Amino acid sequence: MIEIKSVSYVYQPGTSQEKVALRNVNLEIPSPSFFCIVGANGSGKSTFARLLNGLYTPTSGDVIVDGINTKDEEKIWEIRKNVGLVFQNPDNQIIGMTVEEDVAFGCENLGLPPEEIEERIEFALRAVGMEEYRKYPPYLLSGGQKQRVAIAGILAMMPKYIVLDEPTTMLDPKGRKDIIKIIRKLYEEEKKTIILITHHMEEVVWAEKVVVFFNGEIVDLGTPKEIFLKEERLDEWGLNLPITTKISKCLSERGFDIPHPLLTPEELALWL
Repeated sequence: MIEIKSVSYVYQPGTSQEKVALRNVNLEIPSPSFFCIVGANGSGKSTFARLLNGLYTPTSGDVIVDGINTKDEEKIWEIRKNVGLVFQNPDNQIIGMTVEEDVAFGCENLGLPPEEIEERIEFALRAVGMEEYRKYPPYLLSGGQKQRVAIAGILAMMPKYIVLDEPTTMLDPKGRKDIIKIIRKLYEEEKKTIILITHHMEEVVWAEKVVVFFNGEIVDLGTPKEIFLKEERLDEWGLNLPITTKISKCLSERGFDIPHPLLTPEELALWL
């Protein structure tokens, strides 16, 4: 479990540039689970992501990962081994000359034997559908393929928790769909704990729980359906309903015998 206890985070405290990014955040993320963190730009969700694996440490409060405080510098690598972080831009994360070199990098830092590293490379690339590209240089890959490689590099380290900070922002609709499919697979089949940071509300429909950030605070927590029923509040928080949910709402208000909210196009199709 990841426990966030009364966490606040301030950038450049005590200066004229001081900015409060998070205020008194409390949350428990059990394992395995699938949480989506949503919020408008500047709501604090990316800062929150960086706190989960100790990349940032709280200005006040504590982040506890399976009983280990992220402020414990002697155990920070144990935390980062268990909490993988995938960034928005894969070019900021990929460093290998080939796909397989990049996926192997984290495993090599763990001091694993070559045989195990090879097994993990094969497992990770297979999980993200990139086995055929293992000898490719990353610059020949599309944005979506690069993001798959970034996820594979984290997955090869066998983390218990995977934090993804807006991994689909720079992708086209097909690329976004492919990455979300991989994320769902990691949760449903590999039993990883997924913490997905996003502002694309279509992506949250697969989550168990949705956490809404606004002005550095958690303002709501619930299932996707519970959150989508609060349309007026979503407007206040700078968020929109997914297209499918908007359609189900519109049809329901016009007297059609259709439940609201519906979450996916497949659900909607069953009622039309």
